[in-house]
Amino acid sequence: MKSEPVQHTPHQLGRRSRWATIALVYLGGVAAAMSLGKFAPVGPIVTDQLELSLSQLGWIISAIVGIGAVFGLPGGYLVRRFGAHGSLVYGLVLVAVASGASVLAGDFVTLLAARIVEGIGYLLVTIAGPVLVLRLADERDRSAALSFWATFVSVGLFASTLVGGAAGDAFGWRGWVGMLAGLTLIMAALLWLRLPRAGAAGPQAGGPVPRLRALRWPGVLAASFCLTALVTIPVIVLLPTVLIEQHEQSAAAAGASTSVISLLSAAGGLLAGLLLRRGGKVGVLALFGLLAVPAAWLVYGGGPLAGVLGGAGVLSLTNGFLAAIVFAALPLILERLDHADVGSGLVAQGGSLGSLLGPPLFGEVAAGFGFAALAPVIAAGLVLAVGALLWAGGRRT
Repeated sequence: MKSEPVQHTPHQLGRRSRWATIALVYLGGVAAAMSLGKFAPVGPIVTDQLELSLSQLGWIISAIVGIGAVFGLPGGYLVRRFGAHGSLVYGLVLVAVASGASVLAGDFVTLLAARIVEGIGYLLVTIAGPVLVLRLADERDRSAALSFWATFVSVGLFASTLVGGAAGDAFGWRGWVGMLAGLTLIMAALLWLRLPRAGAAGPQAGGPVPRLRALRWPGVLAASFCLTALVTIPVIVLLPTVLIEQHEQSAAAAGASTSVISLLSAAGGLLAGLLLRRGGKVGVLALFGLLAVPAAWLVYGGGPLAGVLGGAGVLSLTNGFLAAIVFAALPLILERLDHADVGSGLVAQGGSLGSLLGPPLFGEVAAGFGFAALAPVIAAGLVLAVGALLWAGGRRT
């Protein structure tokens, strides 16, 4: 089937990017991402008060990612049906309400149920956010704006980790979760008021519903995103263990180093956006991901501490860089721009799947063959991820 050219109205071609509203959409994503990681810094307090096992805490933490891994594509069709504006606002409301219900939870089942509802809201935010950014940005700025959006998870997780521990000590885990519920509800209200005035919502997606054939190129991007998350996120997850067991770091020092290194993912996304804004091509920029292949051996090759931290930093930077390239490439490979909602859902599902499967996969490989065996796994995943991006980068409609 021949790709249909993207149609622009004179108004779309003449308007400027609405950066203030894009920033507000971004902050909504950050608020949702803070809820994604809110239980990590208060995990010991939660397990003690609710008498949870470490396995149950793991389910509480990862339930949101599991929802995205299973329902990303259906979520894209749902956003298409109800509109990106409403999906973003009501997704944030769901996250806020579920967080409020978590405050009242007294056992594992209730807390898990609240997290599942929260996962549905978070999925709507992750799908609707890039669709709105695409509509709010001028054609020249779309790739840069989408790469900026791609940093919301790492920034939200960093903020949650930074604030959550102190807030949990001061107000208890319920007080911390309640604070996030209130913050998320405020963001939902601000977006509800701001987006209609900016005209961001626009009409509901028009044109034919994308069929399977129209999703083949977004599927390639989703595969690249999945592989990137699969082999880079576990490096950050397992880094404290490597620092403590192999380099005799204290838990506090290992946690501080990991927190800083994880934030480099956002720096990678911003770097990609800057290069795209200056005319960089998706296919060319994707090749930079291969520079991270040697970093895997620095982390797991048994070298000095400086090499481990440097290699982990490069891999974190690469995670954000390639994720930003994936989002930036999305409007370039769609058959129609009004397929962005479903395409975004498919990409979100790929990223969630990689994030969900990566840590247990790395744990199994490390347990069976040692940490050194992880280096070739990372190298192979990065080569395949970059290859998929190069393939998609050659397809521009």
